[in-house]
Amino acid sequence: AALIFKMRGQQDGLQLGRSALSKPKTCIQSSQILHFCISLPSSFQLLLPLHQRMKIIDRYILSKYLTTFFFCLILFTAIVVVVDISEKTNDFAKSNLSAYRIIMDYYIGFIPRIDAMLFPLFVFISVIFFTSKMAGRSEIVAILSSGVSFRRFLLPYIVGGIFLSALLWMGYQYIVPKANLKWANFEAKYIDGPVAPESNKSNYKQKLYFKIDSNTYVGIRGYDTILKSGNGFFVQRFQNNKLLYNLRSDQFNWDTATGKWKLFNAVERRLDSISERVTKTAELVVSYPFKPRDLRKDEFLKDQLPTPELDEFIKLERSRGSEMLNMLLVERYNRDAIPVSVLILTIIGAVLASRKIRGGSGLHLAIGVIISVLYILFSRFSIVFATKGSFTP
Repeated sequence: AALIFKMRGQQDGLQLGRSALSKPKTCIQSSQILHFCISLPSSFQLLLPLHQRMKIIDRYILSKYLTTFFFCLILFTAIVVVVDISEKTNDFAKSNLSAYRIIMDYYIGFIPRIDAMLFPLFVFISVIFFTSKMAGRSEIVAILSSGVSFRRFLLPYIVGGIFLSALLWMGYQYIVPKANLKWANFEAKYIDGPVAPESNKSNYKQKLYFKIDSNTYVGIRGYDTILKSGNGFFVQRFQNNKLLYNLRSDQFNWDTATGKWKLFNAVERRLDSISERVTKTAELVVSYPFKPRDLRKDEFLKDQLPTPELDEFIKLERSRGSEMLNMLLVERYNRDAIPVSVLILTIIGAVLASRKIRGGSGLHLAIGVIISVLYILFSRFSIVFATKGSFTP
């Protein structure tokens, strides 16, 4: 109440000062001049840095925002972990791993993955919850009645939204991909178990064929992503629709020491218009513009690459004309778009819940849940149409 009284007093002082300056022929009382001079510095506060412009009410709203969000995040994370433990108790028991190993090898990857997925919804529900509580206690009415504009009232929301957006952006660029890799490795080893060789989730890939430059094609009959070795390897290079170079190898593997591919029983054929040269080599070490990671060809690889590696992989797949390109681009754009949605949902939640209505917080939360469901549905539909349909990523 004292804060509101002071703010209204400063506003009245500015109004008195303006009226006094606009009427020079009228006798101005000394008390009016003094009141105007005291309240004048408040008009220059927009020129100060953000941390100096933040007032007590701003810090109050910002603290409510962040504490409510992190409380919701921790609460929902605990619920999800408990449900996941109840579903995978038998798998954990069969793995014969200690509780420490399960936490470090599985839940260290599982928790960031789930939190990043539900982060925007946690933000939206948190903003609606504490803002509707403020509206129910008439705190927002008092703030706006003191002369604060609604745009100025949204400042702490915007600051908090930018902070959480930056936090989620950093997570999506570097932390979440590593967590996805750790979680996926544990799932493949201890929970999913062996799968059929023809399955997309299998470690053994069959019948791979792709481009490594504009004129050169590579084919592989079979490749083991864990052993990093395979069989039936061939390379073909064309120019003007004519075959110029052909290489075939019975076996091949990745040499980690040199960072190159090692081919066994390789046969090279070089052709020109009138002759053909054949070279046989028992062991041939060759550098090609693809690595074992590029041969995995599974739909979860994009989720496990940090953003710099994902950008490099997208560039490589674009040069090859890969069918996975749209899927990779959607993942790359999502890593920038989803953090921005945190700020947008923050503003929508604040505007939605700032009005005091008869339904109270329950009605606000119900509307928030409906909007959250629509957000998820439109997000899923747009991803499907971008990857499988005619939408651009």
